[in-house]
This record gives sequence, C-alpha cells and structure tokens, in this order.
Amino acid sequence: MMRAVWHGAVLAKADRTVVVEGNHYFPPESLDRRYFTESRMRSLCFWKGIARYYTVTVDGQTNPNAAWYYPHPTPFARRIKNHVAFGKGVMVEEAVPEDRR
Repeated sequence: MMRAVWHGAVLAKADRTVVVEGNHYFPPESLDRRYFTESRMRSLCFWKGIARYYTVTVDGQTNPNAAWYYPHPTPFARRIKNHVAFGKGVMVEEAVPEDRR
C-alpha cells in the first residue's frame, strides 16, 4: 500500500497507484478530502495535458499547489485521469502493514 504524508497527516493511501515519470498517481477515492482545496494554478504538459492543482492544509499549515491531477488528459495519459500526484515536500512512501512492524 502506498500513502502520501505531509506534516504527519495521511493525505492519501491506496493499494495501487499509477506510476508516471517517477510520480505515484493516487486514485481520486483514496484522498482524504478534508486536507484539499482547489487551486487556481494550471500547467501544461505536452503529452499529459493540462494539470489542475490542489492546495494541501494540515493543522493550519498550508502547502500551495502541492498536489495535481489531469481531469481531461490526452489519450496517451488516460490511465491517470483524475488521479492525484504529490510534490513540494509531501512524502510518498510504501506503508508497512501493522502485522509486519
């Protein structure tokens, strides 16, 4: 299981992610939505399309544009439609199951 963590909060966790260019893209249902707000930021990737961003907030600390997703990816990137990737200090790691600790 993969998870995304920032300031001790688990922002997302999923049994499966889609890895593209070294980034783990989490399914939209794996996000803990209370930490996310839509951002006005957009960027263009020539082969994935236009990315939209989320600002992440944990315990009053804000990380602007720390997560992104492609709501309408190009046909080449259709596997990551609405999946969310992280940057800007958000740690993406493999979660160790309780019984293996």
